[in-house]
Amino acid sequence: GTYSIMLTPTDDHRPHTLVFVVLFLIYSSPYNFVSSSSEEQLNPSKSRKKEKKMADKKVNVLMVGTGEYTTGYVGGGAADSDKGAGVVALTMFDLRRRGKVDRVAMCGVNGKKFPGIRTHMKRKIGDVYKEMDLDCETFPKDDEVDPKSYINASSTFKPGDVAIIFTPDDTHFDIALECINRGMHVMVTKPIVQTLEHHKMIAKAAEEKNVLVGVEVHKRLDPFYADARDRARSALGNFQYMYAYMSQPKHQLETFKAWAGKSSDISYYLNSHHIDFSEWTLAGIARPVRVTATSSNGVAKERGMETEDSITLTVQWCNLNDKTLGCAVYTSSWVAPKSDVHSQQRFFYMGTKGEINVDQAHRGCTVGEDGKPFASVNPLFMKYTPTNGYFSGQASYGVKSFENFIDACKACNDGTKTADDFNDGSIATVHTTLQGTAILEAGRLSLDADGQPMDLVYDGDEDLDPVAIKPHVF
Repeated sequence: GTYSIMLTPTDDHRPHTLVFVVLFLIYSSPYNFVSSSSEEQLNPSKSRKKEKKMADKKVNVLMVGTGEYTTGYVGGGAADSDKGAGVVALTMFDLRRRGKVDRVAMCGVNGKKFPGIRTHMKRKIGDVYKEMDLDCETFPKDDEVDPKSYINASSTFKPGDVAIIFTPDDTHFDIALECINRGMHVMVTKPIVQTLEHHKMIAKAAEEKNVLVGVEVHKRLDPFYADARDRARSALGNFQYMYAYMSQPKHQLETFKAWAGKSSDISYYLNSHHIDFSEWTLAGIARPVRVTATSSNGVAKERGMETEDSITLTVQWCNLNDKTLGCAVYTSSWVAPKSDVHSQQRFFYMGTKGEINVDQAHRGCTVGEDGKPFASVNPLFMKYTPTNGYFSGQASYGVKSFENFIDACKACNDGTKTADDFNDGSIATVHTTLQGTAILEAGRLSLDADGQPMDLVYDGDEDLDPVAIKPHVF
């Protein structure tokens, strides 16, 4: 709605009056207060035309993947993590409630899971939040198993609709390409793909189809990370050193047993976060030139899984202005003990003029409840606690990551923006994230070559996009 307010204070409390009005305007939005003009009230047909016009601008969304991040459903029940209600489906249902999304569909491999998923979403979403329409078409049918069901599902959508892909890493390329070729905008969870070659092919297809393709790296929306990035770029000088650590408890090996060590690893899954932070932070300032990987093992192998427990990538970055070198160390693990947080995540960044520490896992908020373990919680990521019965996590960066992308797709469809407009860092697009994919692939190649360093190759001294990866020759 549009508010017109005139303030004519006659006492000494003018600042307080202004603060009250500003707070009212800010906090009214999650509760969907609507101000209708008197003209619309007197002319219902005009109001209905406006509503139809707004409906025409809504996007339809296909969610590909039915696991923890999409639904919170793992192993026949709610995930034993900080995402028991999921993120993607909950966000799409709320965006539909708020008028930004229309049709919602979900696509998986095993249709036999869908009855359980529907029951789970009713219990974790429908029974918790008011006015949540959980209507969702599902592919394949409930009695079918079809690894290629995304082909049929995407065929029921039109150009300009949106596909959100949260599936095992090795499936991203085929699914994304199918949706892009149908003219759909696509958001893929990190890593967008596993090889530099596939990344370039996706980027080319996106350009040819004139669609927006983004990577879901929600830490860019975390205010702590965003502020650290801006400080590094504006005040901390050239890059010198960074250490980043991210882990999840060892019971997650059971969650990911279908693909862990078979088609992907913990570096692709977790190191991708802080590698993206570096690429985003150092865009135009430095570029990665060499990657060396080491690992630890034992815990996963005891569980019959041939995969690394922890992976460390040491990446050398070259500052573009004077060719000096910096070093970043990224470590990820999925064999951590269960603790007060689901995921330990922190980093230290040092430039030539300053440093910054961020502990993203501990925000100064702890919760103790009868029957539950003591926990450090982070409502900045996802605020699941309802307000007056309604979902009120719209300001959480886990939600904003998707909402920003949906808004960007609508702008592209409306013609007010082009896909290229979002290559400015406001969204992690396929065209601005090649370094991250190259680092992750080089790390895997280094591990498979017993720790041999891998060099990233560029066409020119000032180019930012790597074109190839080759073993380093001493």
